[in-house]
Amino acid sequence: MTLSPSAQASQPQVSSAARALHDALFTLDSHIDIPWPDQNDAFVDTTTRRVDLPKMQQGGMSAGCFVAYIGQGPVTEKGQSDAQTQCLAMLDAINRMQGTRNGLTARVCPTVAEMLAAQAAGVLAVVPAVENGYAMGDDPALLAQFRAKGARYVTLTHNGHNALADAAVHRPSLGDKPERHGGLSDLGREAIAHMNRLGMLVDVSHSAKSTMLQATKVSRVPVVASHSCVRTLCDHPRNLDDEQLDALKETGGVIQITAMPAFLKPRDGDGPRSANVADFVDHIDYVVKRIGVEHVGISSDFDGGGAIDGWQNATQGVNLTEELLRRGYDRSEIAAFWGGNFMRLLKAAEAAAEQTATTV
Repeated sequence: MTLSPSAQASQPQVSSAARALHDALFTLDSHIDIPWPDQNDAFVDTTTRRVDLPKMQQGGMSAGCFVAYIGQGPVTEKGQSDAQTQCLAMLDAINRMQGTRNGLTARVCPTVAEMLAAQAAGVLAVVPAVENGYAMGDDPALLAQFRAKGARYVTLTHNGHNALADAAVHRPSLGDKPERHGGLSDLGREAIAHMNRLGMLVDVSHSAKSTMLQATKVSRVPVVASHSCVRTLCDHPRNLDDEQLDALKETGGVIQITAMPAFLKPRDGDGPRSANVADFVDHIDYVVKRIGVEHVGISSDFDGGGAIDGWQNATQGVNLTEELLRRGYDRSEIAAFWGGNFMRLLKAAEAAAEQTATTV
């Protein structure tokens, strides 16, 4: 991927109302991959990253969940050990994305209160997370180490089954059959209980439908799909169907629509996949109509494959705000999409952890 500096990634013309609203809101992107190996360039307006801290500042973004992404490998002792080591190193890299450099300040924020305090202080909030429970291996005790490094959610799977659960996309190259556990394994259920105790959200993006539905019942805290879209609008196994959306409504969960063209819009013939901001908001509209405003939010999956026309990098989030205003959403609804709903789940996870601590 080659990008021009954000100064050259000029914004399309937006209304003064959209710009003013976007700048006033707490705006959070719930899923951003970090480069690996770490390039120590988070404070640089890079030509290679869709999200770095200067682009967030220029785009009026308040916070981003930066994920330690671990690709699925063999479910063996060595494979899991290597995944654990890499995940901890990646979380350390995310924790270095704070301080003051190049005229801007960022802070790692492991709680909602710290995130809001950062916004009030004009400081960018960096929220660590982990993508793929493979990073835990078969040792739920690793989750406490992840949380100690600020991680707020763990995505149960990536592409390929692991020791915790079945994935939406299996990997025959790793020896996968369509199902391995029939959803969650006993270890996966134990891991969810640990996450509940630690104040971490259970992320069901990438999970098989069976895994996702079981997780909504096992978790004491509502689950999140940190970067997924609507299957009725785009029939991809990574997307959530109506039964899954209804399960989110019943349990208080949230789906964070993501800027991945393959999840947003069916391919048009043999041409390249493409999608735009209007396609993205179509998915928000669908969720709102089916299960309500309080169950949907926004993610980019930038630097993990996400990018659509009109939202190519972190400088262009205002274009989503513009489209949401155009469709008649009010300030409170747009605030809910841009982070309010996701932070409600984070606060619920914090409350569950506090309750556990007082009863032990």
